[in-house]
Amino acid sequence: MNPNQTPDLNDPALIASLQAKTEAAHQLLRRIADEFAPATLANSLGAEDMVLTDLIMKDKLPIEIFSLDTGRLPSETYDLMQRLRRHYGLTLTLYYPRHELVEAFTREHGINGFYESVDLRKACCHARKVEPLQRALAGKKAWITGLRAEQSETRSGLPLQQFDTANGLEKFSPLADWTEREVWAYIRSNDVPYNRLHDKGYPSIGCAPCTRAVEVGEHVRAGRWWWENPESKECGIHVIRA
Repeated sequence: MNPNQTPDLNDPALIASLQAKTEAAHQLLRRIADEFAPATLANSLGAEDMVLTDLIMKDKLPIEIFSLDTGRLPSETYDLMQRLRRHYGLTLTLYYPRHELVEAFTREHGINGFYESVDLRKACCHARKVEPLQRALAGKKAWITGLRAEQSETRSGLPLQQFDTANGLEKFSPLADWTEREVWAYIRSNDVPYNRLHDKGYPSIGCAPCTRAVEVGEHVRAGRWWWENPESKECGIHVIRA
């Protein structure tokens, strides 16, 4: 297991930083709820999004929580959706791909055609994730993500708030400056339900055919689209457009 997933909860420095960042996240989420309604959290069922879900549910904030069911998620991810119902009484709002887009892709390129090139992988992501996201964000004034700056090369310098020109609304990343260790310290100390794939070496979780476990010492995003170069490892949801 990744050592960051079992942090020392008696470490004074860790606890101090976690308390400060947790309070800052609480305040930002409250501001979003007050100033940017209607707002929504895009929950991919990874560790970071579970932290944000816990914060929103504890404060009873009027922030919708949705997830994209791409049709190719791991069974552990669906299991977590059910555990959210039991733990929080929360039924995620689910958005699905348009069947005609998925059918067109698979008929032309095959069910796993996304392995053949970056362009085809991004086309699959567009059909299964980007287009459903656009529908999920329609009519919203802000969306919230679990992005962290240290997750990948494409996310360095990540701000807490920025305008999403592609979708025409504010985008917030309350955990932008959190470390992986702090994320897991929050999960452990607050008994937050999490995806069991994390216990099997998956620090980052997406669609089943595009995600693998990583070895100790590998980057947390190494298991996502592992056949590609690091600079291309985004699905299109978080690409910044000028």
